[in-house]
Amino acid sequence: MKLYVGLGNPGKEYEGTRHNMGFWVLDKFADKAGVSFDRHDFKGSYAVVKNPVFSETIYLLKPETYMNLSGTSVRPFMDYFHLTPADIVVVSDDMALPEGAIRLRPNGSSGSHKGVQNIIDQLHTQEFKRVRVGIGEPPREGAVDFVLGKPKGESYDLLDEATTRAAEALRAIALDPNFSKVMSQYNTPKKEGKDHTTI
Repeated sequence: MKLYVGLGNPGKEYEGTRHNMGFWVLDKFADKAGVSFDRHDFKGSYAVVKNPVFSETIYLLKPETYMNLSGTSVRPFMDYFHLTPADIVVVSDDMALPEGAIRLRPNGSSGSHKGVQNIIDQLHTQEFKRVRVGIGEPPREGAVDFVLGKPKGESYDLLDEATTRAAEALRAIALDPNFSKVMSQYNTPKKEGKDHTTI
């Protein structure tokens, strides 16, 4: 089994904000997989992907604890389904990456991301995979408004493309046990042309 965790804040006012890139990515993955977040437990909503193209069941979890307490949803979910840190992939926004870039990492620090840090605190380890979606560096003044703001115009287009690519990366992770290979593929700029692969 695998668990994909998308980080964000629940509620209509946060839909489509830069801080909700994790939700955005999981929604796209779920849409292509033909599943919905119709199960509610473990302080979150989740979906189950059982598709013969994948060798194992994939759980998609969106914590509804608000960002800073994301780990309090992830930990009980993992405990109930007997998952280990090696089984999970956490998807989040990242201000340190250029807007529209994505980066995969096998482990590491939170990079000051409070949602990721809370997962580290709850699991007592940094040894879990990440998919990070770059939202760009906020202005010196109004960083909170930037992160919780909704991108428009070119920014929206860049992040829409990035979240699509991140969802494709999640599919690749499910298909290929060699995470380093997937990481090298998706940590490079995307070539011309769109991938319309369905799950």
